[in-house]
Order: sequence, then structure tokens, then C-alpha cells
Amino acid sequence: MATAAATSASESEAELKAGPEAEGEEDEAKATRTRRKVLSRAVAAATYKTMGPEWDQQEEGVSESDGDEEYAMASSAESSPGEYEWEYDEEEEKNQLEIERLEEQLSINVYDYNCHVDLIRLLRLEGELTKVRMARQKMSEIFPLTEELWLEWLHDEISMALDSMDREHVYDLFEKAVQDYICPNIWLEYGQYSVGGIGQKGGLEKVRSVFERALSSVGLHMTKGLAIWEAYREFESAIVEAARPIADFLSPFDREQTFDSQLEKVHSLFRRQLAIPLYDMEATFAEYEEWSEGPVPESVIQSYNKALQQLQKYKPYEDSLLKAEAPRLAEYQAYIDFEMKIGDPARIQLIFERALVENCLVPDLWIRYSQYLDRQLKVEDLVLSVHSRAVRNCPWTVALWSRYLLALERYRVDHQMISATFEKALNAGFIQATDYVEIWQAYLDYLRRRVDFKQDSSKELEELRSAFARALEYLKQEVEERFNESGDPSCMIMQNWARIEARLCNNMQKARELWDSIMTKGNAKFANMWLEYYNLERAHGDTQHCRKALHRAVQCTSDYPEHVCEVLLTMERTEGTLEDWDIAVQKTETRLARVNEQRIKAAEKEAALAQQEEEKTEQRKRARAEKKALKKKRKIRGADKRKADEDDEKEWGDDEEEPPSKHRRVENSVPAAGEAQDREAETGLVGESTPADVSSPLKPKDKAGPLKRDVPKVPHDSSKDHVTVFVSNLPYSMGEPDGKLRPLFETCGEVVEIRPIFSNRGDFRGYCYVEFKEEKSALQALELDRRNVEGRPMFVSPCVDKSKNPDFKVFRYSTALEKHKLFISGLPFSCTKEELEEICKAHGTVKDLRLVTNRAGKPKGLAYVEYENESQASQAVMKMDGMTIKENVIKVAISNPPQRKVPEKPEARKAPGGPMMPRQIYGARGKGRTQLALLPRALQRPSATVPQAENGPAPHPAGATSVASEAPKMSNADFAKLLLRK
Repeated sequence: MATAAATSASESEAELKAGPEAEGEEDEAKATRTRRKVLSRAVAAATYKTMGPEWDQQEEGVSESDGDEEYAMASSAESSPGEYEWEYDEEEEKNQLEIERLEEQLSINVYDYNCHVDLIRLLRLEGELTKVRMARQKMSEIFPLTEELWLEWLHDEISMALDSMDREHVYDLFEKAVQDYICPNIWLEYGQYSVGGIGQKGGLEKVRSVFERALSSVGLHMTKGLAIWEAYREFESAIVEAARPIADFLSPFDREQTFDSQLEKVHSLFRRQLAIPLYDMEATFAEYEEWSEGPVPESVIQSYNKALQQLQKYKPYEDSLLKAEAPRLAEYQAYIDFEMKIGDPARIQLIFERALVENCLVPDLWIRYSQYLDRQLKVEDLVLSVHSRAVRNCPWTVALWSRYLLALERYRVDHQMISATFEKALNAGFIQATDYVEIWQAYLDYLRRRVDFKQDSSKELEELRSAFARALEYLKQEVEERFNESGDPSCMIMQNWARIEARLCNNMQKARELWDSIMTKGNAKFANMWLEYYNLERAHGDTQHCRKALHRAVQCTSDYPEHVCEVLLTMERTEGTLEDWDIAVQKTETRLARVNEQRIKAAEKEAALAQQEEEKTEQRKRARAEKKALKKKRKIRGADKRKADEDDEKEWGDDEEEPPSKHRRVENSVPAAGEAQDREAETGLVGESTPADVSSPLKPKDKAGPLKRDVPKVPHDSSKDHVTVFVSNLPYSMGEPDGKLRPLFETCGEVVEIRPIFSNRGDFRGYCYVEFKEEKSALQALELDRRNVEGRPMFVSPCVDKSKNPDFKVFRYSTALEKHKLFISGLPFSCTKEELEEICKAHGTVKDLRLVTNRAGKPKGLAYVEYENESQASQAVMKMDGMTIKENVIKVAISNPPQRKVPEKPEARKAPGGPMMPRQIYGARGKGRTQLALLPRALQRPSATVPQAENGPAPHPAGATSVASEAPKMSNADFAKLLLRK
């Protein structure tokens, strides 16, 4: 029997040693099967020790470290780190320099995740095993590690394990690994590694304990739980097969205690697995039928059929996860909702853990998970573990820290640990000033609940008071210096402190001092603050101080003084003397009279401004109407003039050139019927500003040659807007725009046509239309927006007819709060994108960086930097705000642009049944040039009867337009005289 066991063990070792050489090139599935087979034989050899009646370990020749060697050999083909031999010493030196740089960077910013990963990778390549271990230890203390990082670490430690102490160290490492995230592969490695220590004392119980914990953690995982079940069954089956040859030689009692009980363990594993909905459970049932010596019990078949039915319910959600791409948050949310309706705590916990593996940086998911555990499961170890993991993954989220403090208090954790957790929260790097106020309030609430206020003085009360004082000092110095605000404008912390002193400590003197400090911080003008103070005095003070507070409130309140006056009069009516009543009435009447005067003046001023705006709006309307009529009249005169010129040339043969027209027609157009409509259809598109029709008179030297360019008119086809983009802000000096722009846009797809817009003089107007063959090409072309073309940022926008879509606006960038994006101001104009990116990369992964420029491509000294997550952005704010770059001190903050003011439509400004409320209306790019008054103020003569238009000719009396349109036509001589007079 001993010889058989030794032979089995030696065969296992021989097969393991040959395995890496013979099967090193095979696929992963075959390697896994080989490893399991070897582990099963190792279990069989070690089992004789447990079941053999005359087993002697020295005779068998199986040492405690045999399992370690077998496991290391079996896993070497897929897990051992590759060994690289550098051809040149220069590259080795380069790695050493990079290692030194990374170590220095981490000494500056220990929260640089990517820097940790790069340092571990380089140290591992260089074979610095001790330094690798230290680097991994430091990283694991700050960040939770991914499954890949843990497996790489574990495989390295396993390969270095030589004795039982090293094995215990690996066990501890496995325990840390399974706590970060739910990782079926790590649990599988843990179980298989523990098999190698089965020869040690308690080794068998250790293996079974690991596998049972693995089943509790991931056994319900529908796609990956099967591997754990199979590994556990193979382990127990290996013990059965090893004990089968000696079973016949055992007494009935020994057989029942050993072989039969082991056989029942395998049956139990099959029954437990078949009762759980898992993928490929049909194959497991067939395997059980084949393995079982008798028919499958009816109860097992019923459980199996029930599990199959449950599998059909879960399958749509699992399939959606398989089809979707990571991080699959929406699919996980739907799956969580489904599990919450069913209400199985184990499955709810599992689906939350699965979702967090791919969405560990989503605070809302952690909050929902911890809230479920707090309210439903209420298991201390599980709840505190999840809260601790949540703040490690999303340390910038104050809600997670507040919930963590509450959970620690709920389970009566030691005060030192709660205080240490709070200190960690203060150093977490919140991104808003209000977050610090919230975490301080949570901690102060905890300290208040520790105090026994029945005692006049206690250690806890003094700690509470010192914490309140420290909170106020921290908000004033640390928070206000960083965010330019304390985050507590209403002084809620001081209010809470005052309430505690008044209600619980009976110390109204301290409460009044706190309220005086609150009022000096800009809160004296708010009625609600005075009434809050009055109510506190009413409840815990005296009438004299109540009256004094209300008298001060009447004088200081500016938002709702009527309310304060009413409260004062009510108090004097019920408690005051006649003298008190008279004083109150006099003060309230005086105050309200002054307030009414101020309101009347403000209303008059506002009405005057509104009237001015209304008059300006009407003037602009009349000016536009007259300008339109004048354009129409000039077109008619121009046509008559050209006809008269032709008649003169025929009659007199005059060689004199035609006087230049003072009006320039719209580009690429010729006089024809419906010209205005064609021009509007061609130029009324998104991003295009219609050029002015009036040009300066030509200089005499410009008359030398023909200046017009015969460009055929190309009407815009609105049916092709979906395959067309509008390109603007191009250099006017660009020659041959078609040839220069076509290669750029052909990278997005086949270009059908590029239509540059020219003036009548043949000058390029700086914009064009690009028509593609397919719509997806046009959508891809929008990505070229802000691309630098000949020193200017090129604007690319959708081609949309603004006459049909007047509200359509194109703004590429978000105007909401983006916690992962930074706004940097104060940059030197000479700072390049590459220089700034190099600075920002030191604090995290930069996904995008944009330097803000004007239309000419010149920098404005502003930039937006997008990081991979909120944590990196918050760390970058702390490190970069106030940094000096090329003698410029920059300011860095989380991107939160102010809301863009949308001008109201003229028809929307007139409320039903109310007067017009005019507002200055500007275009999409602000106040246009034509709104500037060009006439000197000295020449402006106000008219008593006719109002002067703001930026145009004086509006004519009624009927002036019709009279002007009927004016006699002017001849060529008249035009010549008019030109010479000017």
C-alpha cells in the first residue's frame, strides 16, 4: 500500500516535470485539464496518509513541500513571469533610470495609479524581486488591485515559496486578494494551491474550507461558478478513487466512517450544484448519472428541473452581459433590479459584486450596494468590509465616507478607529468645498452622540467643543484657501454648535456669542437667520434678548423686512408694555417706509430701463425695415442704370466706364427673379453669417481692369444636408480651397463636392460646403472641428437650414459640471499643448487636452484637461492649483462653466395681458459690428418728432417708404455728379 502511494506520487512529479516541455505550446484549456489531473493524483497520494491504517510518512517519501513543487510546476506554463535577456547594457541602464524617475514621482504623488503599475512592471523585468514585493505592498495599501495584478503577484510569490512559512505568507496574500473584488479565478487558484499543502497538519480541512468559502462567494456565478464546483468535486473524487482499493480491506465500521462518508461528500456536491442555475448544467447532470452507481434520486431530479426553469429566467440578463461591452453598467443595473425583485440576498450580493468589478469607480453603485447591506443583511463583517472597499475605490465621494462613519458607529467600533477613518476622509481630496462641510457635520454628529449631557463636564464634551472649534478653523484656512469659499455660507456648523450649547449645555452666553459671529459673516440681511436666532432665544433665553434680537433684525433685514416686523409686533402685543409697543410701531413704520421708498425707486429705474430697451428695439426694427427697402430701391436703380449705359454706348459710343456700384451682391449670384430667396437658402445655414451687402466704393486705381469673377451660381440643395457639413473660419488668403481641403476630408469618406464661396470680386469668403457620398462620412467629418488649417482653427458643423430650425445651436463642449475635467486659467501664451500635457500627466491619465484659442488660432491662456476619472482630477487640482509655469501662476479648478444665456424670442417676451418686457437680443456670437453707432455724437441732432434709430438712418414718417420708392430714376450723369461730390 505504501509502495503504491509512493509510485503514484512519483508519477505525478514525473508528469509535472515533463509537462511544461511537452505541452508548453498547447492551448489554455488543455493546460488547465493537465493541471487538474496532476493535482488529483497528488491528492490521491496524500490521501493514503488520512485513510491508510498503517501509513508511514517516511516510507512513502512524500514531504510537505511536494505539493508546492507540483503546483508550481503545473502552473508554470501559464503563470511564471517571462525572463528577458537584454542585448545591450544601454537598455538596462535606461530601465534603471526610468525606475528612479518613477520612484521619485511616487515620492511626490503617492496616488499616481499608473506610476505604481509601471514601476512594478519594470522592477519585475529587471528581476528585483524584493523591490517588486515592496512596490506591490505599497500599492495594495493605497489602491484595490485588479484580478490581473493579484494573479501576477501570487504566481511570483508561489514560485519563491520554499518552506511552510513562505506557504503561510502566500495564504495571507490570497486572503487579501479575495477581499478587493469578487474574482473566480483567484478563488480557483487559491483552492488549487491549498491542495499542495494537504500533507501538512490540518491540510485537508484547509482545502475544504477554502473551497467552501469559494462556493459561498462565487458558487452562484452563472458563467464562472462552474469551474469552482468542478475543482472541488475533482478534489473529493480523487480522495474517493484513492481510497477505493483499500475499502474492501476495512471493517464495516471503518468503511462507513471513511470510504462511505467520503462517497457521500461527492454525492452532496453533485446535488448542491444541480440545485443551482448554472451554464452547462445539463452536462453536469449527465456526468452525475454516469458517476452514480444507482439511479438519480427523484428529489435531485426535481431540484435540477427547478434550477433549469430559473436558468431560463436569468438567461436574458446573462446574454445581455455577454453581448455588451465593458463596463456594461446599464445591463448590470437592469440585472440588479431583477434580483432585488426576487429578493434572494446571496444572489443580490453576487450581482452587486460582479457589477463593481467593472464599475468600481461609480460612486452611485457603491452607495446603492452599501445601503442594501445596511438596511437588509446587517452582517457586521460584510457591511464594514463593503464600506471600506467603497472609500478605497472612490475616495473623492463624501457620501461614502459619511455612510462609513455611520456604519462604524452603528456596530460600536472603537473610537480611535472612527477618528482615524475621519482623518483619512479629510485627506481624501474632495472636489467641492461643501463636501468638507458635510464630512465635518457627520463626524460632529457622532461626537455629540457620545456625550452624556447629564454631567456638567466630561471628557467627551470637551472633545466635542474642541472638534467644533477645529472644524471652523479648518474651513477658514484649508478649505477657503483652496476653493475661495468656506462651503458653509449659512454657518450651519456654528448654528448646530449654538443649539447644542443652548439646549443641551444650558450655556446661552456661548450660544449668543456664536450667533453674533454668524451675523457678522454676511447673514444679517436674511430674515430667516434672525428668526432662527429669535426662536432659540425664545426657547432657552429671555424676553429681553428676544426683543433685542428682533429690533436688530428690523434694522438689518433686507429680503423680507415685513415678516420680521410682524414677529416683533406680535411679541409686543402679547408680552410688551405700552412703551415697548410704541417703540416697536415707530421702528417698524420707519423701516417699512424706507423700504417702500427704495422699492419704488428701484421699480422706476427698472421701468425706465425697460422703456429704453423697448424704444431701442423698435428703432432697430424700423432701421432694418428701411434698410431692406433701401436695398430694394438700389437694386432697381442699378438695373435702370445698366440699361441706360447700354443705350448711351449704342448711341454715342462713349468709352467711359460704368461707375462702380456701392452694393456688392451675395457671392456666386446673378440678378434674377427670386434672388433673395436663393441667397437666403444658400447662406441661412448653421455657423454661417451672411456677409454685408454694402461695400466701400472702389478706389480709382481699382478701375483699371475687370474685377468680377464669372462664377456660376450653385443653389443649395437642402435635401443633401444630411451628407453635407459647413466649414468656416478658413483663411481668406487660402488659394484653391478645393485642392487643399479635399485630402483632409477624404480621410472621413468619399467626397462628392467641395463648394467654396467667393465674392463677386473673386475673393474667397472663408467658408465652404463639403458634400459626402454617405451620411456616416459627414458625421465623422464633424470630428475635424477645431483642426488647425494654415494657422487658424477650422470650424466644422452640421449643415442645417436655420430658417427652418431657428433654435438649432451647435456647441461642441459640455456646459455642465464635469468632475473628471479641469479648467486651467492664467497660462502663458507661449505654453504649448505638449508642454502642458507633460505637466498634467504626472497626476493621472490624460484622456484629452484642449488649449482655448480665438478665431485666429491665437491662445487665450486657458485650457481644459480631461482625466480618466474623478480621483485623478481631484488630485491634479490639489497639486497644480497655484503652480508657476513660465513665471505665470495658474489657477486650476474642476470644470463647471456658467450657464449660457439664451436670448428670448421677440414673440415670447410679451406676456399675455401684460406689457412688453424688452431685452437686448444679440446674435449667437454676441454683439455684432453693425450695432455700433458710426455717426459722431457732435453731428447727432435729436429730432422732436421723429425718433432716431440707434445704428442706422432716421426712420421716415409714415408713407415715406412708398414715396421714396416712387422717386424719379437717376441717369448716369446724376450718378457721376453724386460720386464726384463725395
